[in-house]
Amino acid sequence: MTQWRWRLLAAWRALRRDVKSGELVLLALAVIVAVTAVASVSLLANRVDQALRRDASHMLGADVVVRAGQPMPPAFVDKAVELGLEVGHTIEFPSMVMMGERSQLVSVKAVSPNYPLRGWLQLRSWPITLGSPGLISTSHSPAAGQVWIDPQLPALLDLPQHQTTLALGDSDFSVEALIAHEPDRSLRFVNIAPRVIMSVDDLPETGLMGPGARASYRFLVAGDGEAVRLYKAWLNDNIQPGQRLLTVENSRPEVQRALDRAHEFLSLVALLAVWLAAVALGLAARRYSLRHQDGVAVMRCLGIDKASLRWILGLEFLSLGVFASLIGVALGYGVHLLLMGTISQWMGLSFPAADWRPYLLSLLCGVVLLLGFVFPPLAALCNVAPMRVLRREQGMLPSYRLKAMLVGATAVAIIVLMMTQELRMALMLVAGFGVAALLFAGVAHSLVWLTDKVKNWFRGWPYLTLALTALSRRRRLSVVQLVALAMGLAILLLLSIIRTDLIQGWQNTIPEDAPNTFLINIQPGQRADVKGLLAQHDVGPITLQPLVRARLVGINNQPVDADSFRDSQARRTVRREMNLSYVATLPESNQLTKGRWLNPEQAEASLEERFAKRLGIKVGDNLRFSVAGESRDVRVVGLRKVRWDSIDVNFFVLLSEAALEGLPANYLTSTKFTETQRGDISRELALQFPNVTVFDVSAILHQVQTVLNQVMLALQLLFLFTLSAGLLVLLAALLATRDERVAEAALLRALGASQTQLTRSLRLELLITGVLAGLLAALVAQTVAWSLAAWIFEFDVKPSWWSWLVGAVSGGVLSLLGGRFVLRRVLRVPPWGVLRQTQG
Repeated sequence: MTQWRWRLLAAWRALRRDVKSGELVLLALAVIVAVTAVASVSLLANRVDQALRRDASHMLGADVVVRAGQPMPPAFVDKAVELGLEVGHTIEFPSMVMMGERSQLVSVKAVSPNYPLRGWLQLRSWPITLGSPGLISTSHSPAAGQVWIDPQLPALLDLPQHQTTLALGDSDFSVEALIAHEPDRSLRFVNIAPRVIMSVDDLPETGLMGPGARASYRFLVAGDGEAVRLYKAWLNDNIQPGQRLLTVENSRPEVQRALDRAHEFLSLVALLAVWLAAVALGLAARRYSLRHQDGVAVMRCLGIDKASLRWILGLEFLSLGVFASLIGVALGYGVHLLLMGTISQWMGLSFPAADWRPYLLSLLCGVVLLLGFVFPPLAALCNVAPMRVLRREQGMLPSYRLKAMLVGATAVAIIVLMMTQELRMALMLVAGFGVAALLFAGVAHSLVWLTDKVKNWFRGWPYLTLALTALSRRRRLSVVQLVALAMGLAILLLLSIIRTDLIQGWQNTIPEDAPNTFLINIQPGQRADVKGLLAQHDVGPITLQPLVRARLVGINNQPVDADSFRDSQARRTVRREMNLSYVATLPESNQLTKGRWLNPEQAEASLEERFAKRLGIKVGDNLRFSVAGESRDVRVVGLRKVRWDSIDVNFFVLLSEAALEGLPANYLTSTKFTETQRGDISRELALQFPNVTVFDVSAILHQVQTVLNQVMLALQLLFLFTLSAGLLVLLAALLATRDERVAEAALLRALGASQTQLTRSLRLELLITGVLAGLLAALVAQTVAWSLAAWIFEFDVKPSWWSWLVGAVSGGVLSLLGGRFVLRRVLRVPPWGVLRQTQG
């Protein structure tokens, strides 16, 4: 038999023996949990990324899109035609659509005949009949005199099945289909205005695009890849202020930003589970090494050299790691399918199958974990001297722990780098995890130290004294148990607090009488009549705020040059008009951070603080605005912090009444309609004041709550990995003390302690460990929740007493169950057998 064949056979026999004896079960479970977490997140991210790349041009409706507030210059079209590219265009603007006496605000999209250039529109026929076909895909515009509408529009207009005619501007159109999917429509959580798609050739007859009409123009280009690349390069050199080249990243930021954040957050969850699983691996491998020192010493005495021993152990654990990693990949695939259901509902996309990279990454994760946390103690085990057969005090090398820590930290850094693919982020995450672990360990060490100080207070309770003594004697492992269980519980408690207290706190920021309807574009001569109409329906009192469109043209007597700003958002701000307004008192959703409130008799301005910072404006600066050819100079007297989620009318710039006097303005207001009032008032407003636009935002809270529930469901599923990994560390820490506990129990029983006494003291020790871990978890969860509420969500959250109770009870129960599972045989070992083994 060759040496390699013998080593493989010996490794296989060792693996079978150790698996049957249960020595490697915990180690295999730790690898499975870590790989499952990594596989589920990696597969999810890979499939979403592939879908976005696949549908990139479909999500724009073209290969290249230029957006502007004015029609495109002829040079743009001429250059595209010169390169052999196909061109198209769309015009989008808000308007009111009428059906009899009913009206509804819609977003009109006039499209060229070849729209979309990439992707397809999906339609359903109207009216809906029993034999109606399913989805119809098309890549051309509606025919002349026809429109396609959003499915919710018939319900909003109470459109009967036999009614197929709608009025848009000065023209009537027949409804031919319902829009099921529009490729380049922005994804919004709240879709205020239903879509109406018409042919651009019908637009002049409607009379909707008169002078001063506010519309968004899009120029679409598609064609051969090289020609598209050349055209993009030409556009970058010729694009003008007010024009913007759209890509998937900047035209669909809600997709890219949400997915990036979700991927980062889910990766952190997976890495946290990997971190805890690594600790469990290290503890399990350490216990394995300690328990097999005698066997290795005997093998060394029989002539097995260190190299063969390393190969045997290495092959045994590598085989175990690969097998456990394959199980983890299979479980991760199942978990990612559950997550895909939520993402598919949210994004409304179909996703291709994942490629080979997530599977390879997950398998590499399992192998790297083994190399980093299992092989160091195994390498030290191979160095056990044969003399240990005669002298049992001959142990491992003193340098084992330091080397193991360095190798383990390197392994974690490699895994983080593989998942993030950014060296800087990997180093930051490793450092962040390390600091968090040290903080956890410091608090846990203080709690264990406290038990050592108070144990003498309970001399009259021998069970409690014995339990506290055991905790303080095994201080290092007790700290590991506390940290592991507390970390898993803290995250789950935090999720519960966010789901209840933080969401409730957010809802409490919106009073019961908060407005659910906004009226805009009220002309100066219509103010009294609009107020009178609302008063007739018992709505009021209302405050009409002026809305003035202006452009910032000067700061401190210096002309504003958009190219002088580094920030792209600042450049866009100064290139376009902004909304100015006036209110007599500081709105409730605003908070002064610097300076004072406006003096209505002086030409003054109050700015939103982030807006001011973006443009480099400070309190005391002088600004000049241009309004319809007229200039107004104002002095900045204060900065405000605005709570934009307050469902209220807010502005970046508020001017004093004196500064706005005499300027052309329209007016807006916010109010609250009941369900019975909404239909009647909206109908009367549309008939008497067709220019007034009515926005109904009553569905916002419901839709946001739905999104939050979906996100919380996905997060809770993933955080189960963290709790599982924490429980594995707890079990590994308990197993690491099992042999020591057996010896202690045998000695105490030899000295006269009964099995009942030892059982009660052991349960008390486990209960105290769990309760302390639960209280630590509640402290961390409350602290993080308060930080989120104070610095991110910006509202008050009351302390949750229930989290302390749930944390303590859950920690105690989990610790007791884990201890019962791991230590159930500790007290069953005969004292004489343990004492004879120790003596020998």
